Amino acid sequence: MSASREAAGPVPLPADTTTHGLPSSSTSEEYPDIQQGASLLLALRLQDRPILLIGGGVVASQRLYFLLESGAHITIVSPSPLDPSISYRISDPNTSPQITWHDRPYLGREDSIKVTEYDLVMTAIDNNPLSQEVCEMCREKRVMVNVADIPPQCDFYFGAQLRKGPLQILISTGGLGPRAGAMIRDIIRNALPENIEESVEGVGLLRSELRKRAPGVGGQRGQERMDWMKELCDVWGLAQMERFRDEQVRKYVLDEGWEKKKMVAPSEVKQGQRKTTAEIWEQVKHFGHTQWAAGLGGFGAGMAVATVATIYLTRNAAR
Repeated sequence: MSASREAAGPVPLPADTTTHGLPSSSTSEEYPDIQQGASLLLALRLQDRPILLIGGGVVASQRLYFLLESGAHITIVSPSPLDPSISYRISDPNTSPQITWHDRPYLGREDSIKVTEYDLVMTAIDNNPLSQEVCEMCREKRVMVNVADIPPQCDFYFGAQLRKGPLQILISTGGLGPRAGAMIRDIIRNALPENIEESVEGVGLLRSELRKRAPGVGGQRGQERMDWMKELCDVWGLAQMERFRDEQVRKYVLDEGWEKKKMVAPSEVKQGQRKTTAEIWEQVKHFGHTQWAAGLGGFGAGMAVATVATIYLTRNAAR
């Protein structure tokens, strides 16, 4: 068969496919148009990662705050005096282990501190030529850099940020209008449910326990897990998700929902009242050892008193 195909030449593609092997029936209505020029918004995990921060003023203090919350180790190069908040973080025992401060100006290419020693580099200084030099150094060595207030020299932006517990939201205008981004952030903050932190925490606990029951990444099992979790979130809604912080609620939802391949609505679950047979039996046994024992003891004492009284009355009647 292979010989006959070679003799006949290449096999033409079916009429309903493109040259890339995709159905030609696909339209722009199914897949949105690509609009280049956007930033790729990522949540970087910087725990214990080395970051170089050049500058010690107000803008540098804002950068430092977010870096400290990320758990990074920050090397600050700036002569004193520093912004008061930076001085406070350096002296505070809770944050000082994350900071190394060099009380001097940064010297660019002549400096003993090299950009290649850091995962990210940030400048927040009023010296534009030095900032430009740092940017060139970083791009030569393929180190990502952020030069405050000069978007063309930034590989990443900070944007307007909002944090409520485990929830973090970043608003970016691509460097066009930081104040506009902050205003949009405030609108979002006012629109969020009051219990949003508890809801995110609750759904996180449920998702973690679901992954233990259905481990693995990809494949049919993984897809089923993601589809079930997505539908469950849609059914419960943000306001009800905080109930997942209750261990008994999570257990009931997973036992009666995931294990039985169905959805469990919030109205089907009573907060903290769902117990297994084993738990109920343990409660009964505990009750038997305590309350029933006390009750029987009281019953016995009552019988003894009644017996003595009966004997006393009988003897008096006989007289």
